Amino acid sequence: MELLDASAFIHEYDADGDIATIPAVEAELDGESAYRFDALEGGGMYIHVPEEAVVERVERTARESGDAAELSTTDVRLLAAAFELDARLVTDDYAMQNVAERLDVRIELIAREGITEERDWDFQCAGCGREFDENKERCPICGSDLARKNPS
Repeated sequence: MELLDASAFIHEYDADGDIATIPAVEAELDGESAYRFDALEGGGMYIHVPEEAVVERVERTARESGDAAELSTTDVRLLAAAFELDARLVTDDYAMQNVAERLDVRIELIAREGITEERDWDFQCAGCGREFDENKERCPICGSDLARKNPS
């Protein structure tokens, strides 16, 4: 089974076999991509709502990898649904790919190249330059914003 992200509808991804998505994806679509969603739903696409316990597991995994701030609520729920359904997640989103690797969720790419390695992100203060291994609202030293930084 393939679980479709909004980008699959936008890029007219041609799925072969059973397909599914989550309700929140529909809200991200408009125009022709929204019509594609309606057509696939009418053709038997499964709409899945993931269990909250699995959503919490995905959120925890995203926090551990440093990707939590990059993922939308829809992204987290898509990952949870793919995990529950043992489905291949169809997306181009790099943060989703990084978290999917940790959850052993298979990925099908659409229009971009995929990630080449799994990463644990660091965070660096824009003001004082100090580095942290987890994201915070603001730097606890100087109060400036933190930015995600590729670990060396």
